[in-house]
Amino acid sequence: MSGPAGPEAARVPESPGDPAAATASPHAEQPGRQDPPALPAPTHKVLKSLLGAWALAACSAEETAAVEEHLTDCATCADEAVRLRDAVALLHPEDNLDLDPRLRSRVLSACLGRRPARVPVPDWVAPYDAETARLDALLHDIGEAEWRAPVRLKWFDGERPVARDTTAAAVIGHLLAVDGLVAAVLGLPDPLGTLAARGATPTERTEAFWTTVAGDPGGQPPGAVRGGWREQSHALTRTASFAGADAAGRPVPYGPVSLPLADSFVDRAFECWVHAVDIADAIDYPYAPPSASHLHRMVDLGARLLPTAIAGRRRAGLAPPPHALVPAGAPGRTLHLEVEGSGGGHWYIPLDSPGATTSAAETVAHVALDAVEFCRLAAGHIPPEEAAAGQTGDRQAIRDALYATASLSRL
Repeated sequence: MSGPAGPEAARVPESPGDPAAATASPHAEQPGRQDPPALPAPTHKVLKSLLGAWALAACSAEETAAVEEHLTDCATCADEAVRLRDAVALLHPEDNLDLDPRLRSRVLSACLGRRPARVPVPDWVAPYDAETARLDALLHDIGEAEWRAPVRLKWFDGERPVARDTTAAAVIGHLLAVDGLVAAVLGLPDPLGTLAARGATPTERTEAFWTTVAGDPGGQPPGAVRGGWREQSHALTRTASFAGADAAGRPVPYGPVSLPLADSFVDRAFECWVHAVDIADAIDYPYAPPSASHLHRMVDLGARLLPTAIAGRRRAGLAPPPHALVPAGAPGRTLHLEVEGSGGGHWYIPLDSPGATTSAAETVAHVALDAVEFCRLAAGHIPPEEAAAGQTGDRQAIRDALYATASLSRL
């Protein structure tokens, strides 16, 4: 192993009269003065300890020269030096260390699908538990500017598509206000407090929150509403999980209509997903559909609500009357709804009366469309005439079913 010579090693002159020697060592002829001894070459142990500093370019010029000369002769240190330089390259400030934005949703989806809950969550609460967790992960990633980004909410008012521009913070306030209907049934505090008396429908509650609570934020940042929504969603999941099987049938009022608590949790999961997509689209954030089993529950709820929605449109004069009056429990004209893809299935919809039974022999129309497309239609995100559906049979029955599906949407 070779090492660098000591500092300015003295050259011994060939003879006292050698002028070059006198120039090279000006003190050689001075009596009583000696050159300092040469420093010993650094040992292998010392040079190995300098490898980390060398990889970070933190060595002095002399140390760098000594280390690099040592690496030409020591294979072990050379291998270690390569590994350290590769590690330093990962910390280069110009490198992009941002993770794939889809990684969070993939990891969360895998965890929700595999880990057992510490408190068993009923199957009718599981979609809400999953969708609120996914939305909370999205909200965790956005900054104050994105909370203020314009978000367009879309729905179908029974006759035509409508839209309203708002912000991500206002969307979370909307979810908080409407979830309060479920909270009240479970004995939890209503987030609107005394303002709850101003309206019983989801739209009225939302307007009350937006004009009063959200209109006086008290200097809080726009993302502050996330904390209240997150706390309430956790309380809803926890309370429903301990409520027992009998709680699933408790009615939750949505103004003039009501849903059983089990269906209300699916409804709230559906709206949570829909509005998470609204926010994600506004800030260019990738957002996947729910899991197949949860998506199936959402489609099933929409399909079960269609007979009542069709009858409601007829009462409002938005659809022609039925071909015949069918007594409750009697078979009547039937529409076969085939929902394809993940979470899909087959449903048979009574067309002449919500209380009529369905019959294969009475099937007059068949509609087929994708599960996510059906949900987008039910959310009012696409107009009925643009739904990419396979259609055969009675055209009016098909139109009634598609428009009734869109009419399930609301603010």
